[in-house]
Amino acid sequence: MFGATVRFGRNGFGRLLGAALVVMSAAMTSCARDDDGPVIVVGAGDSAQARVVAEIYAGALARAGARTAVAPDLGTRAEYLAALDAATITVTSDDTGDLLRALHPDATATAPAKVLEGVYAALPEGLVVSDSAEGTDLRVTVAARTIENLPATLTDLAPRCADLRVGITTGPPTDPLRPALDPDRDVREPLRNTYGCNLTQVTEYADDSAARAALLSGDIQAAVLTVPPTFLPGPAPETLTTIADPDYAFRAQQVLPVLRKGALTGDQTRKLNYVAGELTTADLATMVRQVRDDNASPADLARAWLDAHAL
Repeated sequence: MFGATVRFGRNGFGRLLGAALVVMSAAMTSCARDDDGPVIVVGAGDSAQARVVAEIYAGALARAGARTAVAPDLGTRAEYLAALDAATITVTSDDTGDLLRALHPDATATAPAKVLEGVYAALPEGLVVSDSAEGTDLRVTVAARTIENLPATLTDLAPRCADLRVGITTGPPTDPLRPALDPDRDVREPLRNTYGCNLTQVTEYADDSAARAALLSGDIQAAVLTVPPTFLPGPAPETLTTIADPDYAFRAQQVLPVLRKGALTGDQTRKLNYVAGELTTADLATMVRQVRDDNASPADLARAWLDAHAL
């Protein structure tokens, strides 16, 4: 159904078979509400964010009267989308920009509404999406030390770009489901085309933490990170600030539920839409750090978040 853009990796079949076994086990311990209803299986790829959001979706749907189960650790984007395609899972989450890239690699849209339009147009038959979480902004981010007193937006920063020492993360992203950045295609060209920002003094770093360390030490004046700084391991330094990207040089990334067509009732879909209306970047970053860095329980965090938002 997904054609050439979504395929199994070398161990894809084994991962999917393992996922099916996880689903069967999880279903037996799901949150039962209607013993005669189907089990809604919420799948998650191999990242802390995916696991947290899966638990939130499963908990919200359970509170709407559904029997739910979570199937974690389904692998890469290709693998969890293949599980959705095969009906091994019912629902999963993704980030709008990365999903568009997977479904339509040549798409050029970057602003939120246009990215969503592209996703709608590229979805394979049998799959649908519900509301995206507009309060989440998970884009590639330009960060700087507050002491540098750089302009607050990339629009205003553009005339100074050639004089800045800039670091770019080109190694594995902080979220393993995100694609690595190509420094020219994904950073320099979008900044030049959108703002006229020409980066001439660039240093590449192996990961976001290394780029942040270079930024804090003063080796560079700005860093292009694969995620907002609040998602990085360790305490968020108050000495860092983000430079706004009002014209979306970097493609929008909002959390989005992807589900099998007809698998949820209207009430269940509305429940996911309520979640979308409440979820924020700050909330998600806090929960992701707790799961990834402190081994917190995603289910417990999801339950507390749902309670706090009366969902």
